[in-house]
Amino acid sequence: MNDLEVHGGELRIGTHLRSRALVELLFPGAQGDVVRTVPIDVSQRLDDGGWRLRGAAHDFEVTATWALQQGQHCAYTNVELVVRSTAASVQACAVRVRFELTGMGTPTWLIPGAFYKENRLAHCTRIYPRYDPEGGDAQQLVSASWSFRSDRAALPAVFAWTTEGCAALATTEESAVGMTGVGFAGSANERAIWLNFPYREEPVVFLAPDTPGPPERPVFHFQRDAPMTLHFRVYLAGPDLHAYNPLVRELYELERHDHPLNPWMNTREAAELTAHGLFTWHYHPEEALLYETAAFDREGGKADRPNMHVGWVSGAPYAHALLTYGRAHNRPEYTQAAISVLDKISTGVAPAGMFWGEWRHDRGWSHGWTPHKGWIQARTISECTLFMLHALAAEKNLGVQHDHWRWAVQSNLDYVLSIQRADGSFGQYYAAESGEVMEWEGAGGLLWISALLHAARSFDVPSYRAAAVRAGEYYRAFVEDEFIYGAPEDVHLCPTSEDGYNAVMAFVHLYEDTRDERWLKLACRAADWTMTFRWTYNLRFPERSFLKQFAFASRGADQASPSNQHLHNYGLICLPEMLRLWTHTKDAYYLERTRDNLACFLQFVAREDGDFNAYKGMVTERYYNTNCFQSKGMLLTQSHAWSVGAVLYACQAVEGWPGTSTPDDLKVIARAGESV
Repeated sequence: MNDLEVHGGELRIGTHLRSRALVELLFPGAQGDVVRTVPIDVSQRLDDGGWRLRGAAHDFEVTATWALQQGQHCAYTNVELVVRSTAASVQACAVRVRFELTGMGTPTWLIPGAFYKENRLAHCTRIYPRYDPEGGDAQQLVSASWSFRSDRAALPAVFAWTTEGCAALATTEESAVGMTGVGFAGSANERAIWLNFPYREEPVVFLAPDTPGPPERPVFHFQRDAPMTLHFRVYLAGPDLHAYNPLVRELYELERHDHPLNPWMNTREAAELTAHGLFTWHYHPEEALLYETAAFDREGGKADRPNMHVGWVSGAPYAHALLTYGRAHNRPEYTQAAISVLDKISTGVAPAGMFWGEWRHDRGWSHGWTPHKGWIQARTISECTLFMLHALAAEKNLGVQHDHWRWAVQSNLDYVLSIQRADGSFGQYYAAESGEVMEWEGAGGLLWISALLHAARSFDVPSYRAAAVRAGEYYRAFVEDEFIYGAPEDVHLCPTSEDGYNAVMAFVHLYEDTRDERWLKLACRAADWTMTFRWTYNLRFPERSFLKQFAFASRGADQASPSNQHLHNYGLICLPEMLRLWTHTKDAYYLERTRDNLACFLQFVAREDGDFNAYKGMVTERYYNTNCFQSKGMLLTQSHAWSVGAVLYACQAVEGWPGTSTPDDLKVIARAGESV
């Protein structure tokens, strides 16, 4: 970054970025924006190696001070931008800081939590923003350029890669002129990244899948001689697609101290509440189900979803958590409920030998939310198999056998061994009747690795281990390509935070089983990618919004995906593996960000009936961080079995942690409500 130069009014930053203007001023016009630039009139090299640049045009004066910083993880440049109107009347416009990308090739993009590479594969059935260098129909959410509000991003930054390397601009959610924005363009005529002050959403607003809205182009009303000071950072790195990681780490370290955590309770209290909630509001003894949702409004349970997936949004992971809690705390009603659910799941084996995806109240065992009737999704049933194995092991330690659980688990494992491709892939969707793999693309099969390794130890079947290692060789490509996709049933082939959790679990387990350092490096890389979905800051919610009134601190929450833009707690499912990754690497970053994740979701666990309009022990699925699905600051008024169960699972994992050389650090997690 110390190779910033100014030649003939052009600003050049390394071989990555260039600009002929200090800023662009965007004035609203009848036919769209009127863009006016403020050129660089004066450039001054400072004693500390930085630069001060000045320019004046169109009744505005702009000063930019560039200061090189050598951080803990990377070098970057802080830029302070002072914009002042000299016009006699109010000037209504927006400010854009825009840099052209140098280098060859179609750029690769990253907006943490919101946009990954092309973001949506052309054949993906879920419709949400997609980048196409040839352009496209904005009403189909396809474009060669996009601008987004910063509150869609886990870190308000835009990264771009060309043959020259990686370049990034980063700012904060809010500025002196309102909410900020990030954007990029990559076409034959324009290749650039930018920041908007205030934000813009163009060419359309993403309101929900398949739902574009009209573009938003707010402006700020500049008063004469009332300077506005804006801040951003510039970062350059090499062409490695993992080059985002040093800056994400650096900005997390810089920002977190200004964005405190706000847990409402400690893990023991949260476990007690969520065990109560899962049993009281989601367990239905007459069908032995964990209903997927329970509405806050309990008017006869009319708005509940009386179905149960075997994994993912209900089923085995959360029945396992309830079972272990019931056993540990002498709550036989919890124990028996969990056993009845796991018994039910063990009966749901499809003709081809794998679990059915879902029990539906109106038709029994069914396929789930898959693209075609009769298809079973790999992630749902591999997660079910893994947590059935966890439950079997926990019960075996107490001298309790469940032969039918074991039979069902082995049926699934033997099935997946039979269809594993020579390159190691387990496929994405299976035909329930014939067992044929109906779709191979995607990383939905990642968790078979964890299940097979667990079973290889438990059942002493070497072929399970061999299959897991072959699969690791196949799925590593998704991690190395920084584009892991296919985990949730409802978003088809979209990159999601859930894909990251699965990759962390799989590669941590591979490392622990083989002690091969390759797998540990992949686990770290997967964890770093997952952290791009995790909020580094606390959102500023509207004053009268629900989340503002309850002082919800978003630091540590994860965006579900670029398609499902809301915050969720599913990251707790890999809390044990994240802690083990910390112990294997001694990298405190993994501990700190795992601590944030747990502390975040020790909020909004209903402490009593009526707490945030919920019933005791309920936990919502969605916290709305932006203008997607609902208004920013709203809360979904439904408790989800997986959301309750994930908190229960994570809290028990922390309480039962076997010990560490730095117990004070672990205490920060285990006693989050007292220590943070």
